[in-house]
Amino acid sequence: MKRLTSILTVSLVFVLCACAGNNTKQAVGEQSNSANMKKKTTLVAYFSATGTTKAAAEKLAEVVDADLHEIQPAQPYTAADLDWHNKKSRSSVEMEDKSSRPAIKNKVNNMDQYSTVYIGYPIWWYIAPTIINTFVEQYNLEGKTVIPFFTSGGSEAGKTMKYLTPSAPKANWKDPINLTGKSKDEIKDIVK
Repeated sequence: MKRLTSILTVSLVFVLCACAGNNTKQAVGEQSNSANMKKKTTLVAYFSATGTTKAAAEKLAEVVDADLHEIQPAQPYTAADLDWHNKKSRSSVEMEDKSSRPAIKNKVNNMDQYSTVYIGYPIWWYIAPTIINTFVEQYNLEGKTVIPFFTSGGSEAGKTMKYLTPSAPKANWKDPINLTGKSKDEIKDIVK
């Protein structure tokens, strides 16, 4: 009987120690998760039709330690939609009509937490695609710093700001920055 009691006591001690160890690991894990859940105050949102702007946005988000959000059209663009040589292609029609607002299938959760918003896009017809206006008009950007960035095959920002700023007139707009083909080190220099 003494031997059975001793075995049960030792077993109970092992079980209690194992449980205590698991609780300690869980507490450390909870602390780690809490640290990872720290809210960021900068957002990099981007629309990319071919992947070029996406690559720039990912580098930028890493450089400025920002959350990343892809602006996804409700109806994805096909190669035929992007044929700027065809005046009847979807992108040509949208860009001809400056009031066009292509639908977006996803939204940013908790836009209120961000004080700085970088918005990226390819240059189409010397301005931002009208889907960017759709994005900007979905949120209250009053008082937020909004920094447009773009990629291009050779065009500059053109009249981008003329058509973007009316979509959020109370935002603190900055001049657009060209991130075409920029490395992370070059982006660091640009955003300083």
